[in-house]
Amino acid sequence: MALVPCQVLRAAILLSYCSILCNYKAIDMPAHQTYGGSWKFLTFIDLVIQAVFFGICVLTDLSSLLTRGNDSQEQERQLKKLISLRDWMMAVLAFPVGVFVVTMFWSIYIYDREMVYPKLLDNFIPAWLNHGMHTTVLPFVLIEMRTTHHQYPSRSCGLAAVCTFAVGYILWMCWIHHVTGVWVYPLLEHLSPGVKIIFFAAAVIIINVFYLVGEVLNNYIWDTQK
Repeated sequence: MALVPCQVLRAAILLSYCSILCNYKAIDMPAHQTYGGSWKFLTFIDLVIQAVFFGICVLTDLSSLLTRGNDSQEQERQLKKLISLRDWMMAVLAFPVGVFVVTMFWSIYIYDREMVYPKLLDNFIPAWLNHGMHTTVLPFVLIEMRTTHHQYPSRSCGLAAVCTFAVGYILWMCWIHHVTGVWVYPLLEHLSPGVKIIFFAAAVIIINVFYLVGEVLNNYIWDTQK
């Protein structure tokens, strides 16, 4: 028997994301006042994705509890829709985007933090909030994968959805640069146009690899082959 029920874990994780988002939005940072606001940062988008995902998880748990012992086919159908949405979000957004944010952020941070998280931000964002945005995402999503089996979509559909998200965000960054003349991340200022294309292509490939890693890990944990 688990020491802490998975339903309680999900509710606690959801509350932590709500706290992180509220504290982040309360920070009076100059970047929040420019074109695109917080929505130009993949970290913020990922936080919203994780909060929505765990919100759906908690809603699914509550619905499952309320429909237990109930023979209503309509309620059962609605519950199955919620479960399908939860599984799709886990496969296509929560896991690949979350792992991408954590690995890319800390890889670039260790190499040269000024390229992705300038030291100036330490005056606005406390260390605990930085880790809440860029570290705890990984263990939280792994906890969810370990405690609940998720039905992945077909590989072609899943990869197509991940590619759509990745390309969409890249186009969003390019549009922001077109409007403001400034790249969202300082790293991009140092790259030539040709290298930028290679960098963006590599990023799309990496997030697709993380999708496949999630699929394999989910199958391994729950032994779906058997």
